[in-house]
Amino acid sequence: MKTIFITGASAGLGKATARLFQSEGWRVIATMRNPEKETELNQLDNVILLPLDVTNIEQINSTVREAFNTGTVDVVFNNAGYGLIGPLESYSEEQVRGQFETNFFGVVWVTQAFLPYFKERKSGLFINTTSLCGLVTYPQSSVYNASKWAVEGWSESMSYDLAVFNIGMKNVAPGGIKSNYMNVMDVTEDEGYAALKQRMMEGFTDGTLMEFSETEVIADVVYRAATDKKDQLTYPAGADALRIYAERLKKGPEAYRKGLFKYLHIESPYTLTAPKV
Repeated sequence: MKTIFITGASAGLGKATARLFQSEGWRVIATMRNPEKETELNQLDNVILLPLDVTNIEQINSTVREAFNTGTVDVVFNNAGYGLIGPLESYSEEQVRGQFETNFFGVVWVTQAFLPYFKERKSGLFINTTSLCGLVTYPQSSVYNASKWAVEGWSESMSYDLAVFNIGMKNVAPGGIKSNYMNVMDVTEDEGYAALKQRMMEGFTDGTLMEFSETEVIADVVYRAATDKKDQLTYPAGADALRIYAERLKKGPEAYRKGLFKYLHIESPYTLTAPKV
């Protein structure tokens, strides 16, 4: 029986992935900040709950040791994360650093903790939740975008290093997800961006900028990444991620960016007429 270790399994994609792998006959180690509050996963056979805050390196190391005390681990799903939404100038230093502590450094530290075990066995697979926003960018989420692009770039580099030891590295990049994710966003406001925000909301509503898939749809992609044995780094997940990323690749990054400027009714400063002196 294979085992998957999942971070951020208390809700949303993490919980849906835990349920799917359990139903497929895997042993699941589901981690979350407060496992004592979990009332669903603890009722399933072959599911072990462990405490984990991915910003706490000491707890990461102790939880990984405890996981291996229960048996081997074959796949690590680095899923814990949240969104920081709003303009840069409205963020505090704590908010910016907190976004990277969870979304980027949490992935790094969990991976680092598992490496000695995987290297000794010369096998294992890491799957990271990135985002459509790690493949394209949107306004009002610059630091969130940066954290997900960081994981994408880090993963590509790590894929070379890990291959030496027969260890895999993959990313699943979802678009919108119908889950409680909106409830774990850290949102700031600035009235100066009201028109831009309204246009973005219209794009989310009509599906132009993002559609929202059921968590089970994205979990299926995680399962495919874990089992297809393909040498593929990133799996766009959800109809919107597939469509929008394909559009960016087809147009090229500059043409895609200019198209988004137009859609959002933003005038580039480089196209404005210079003021008369």
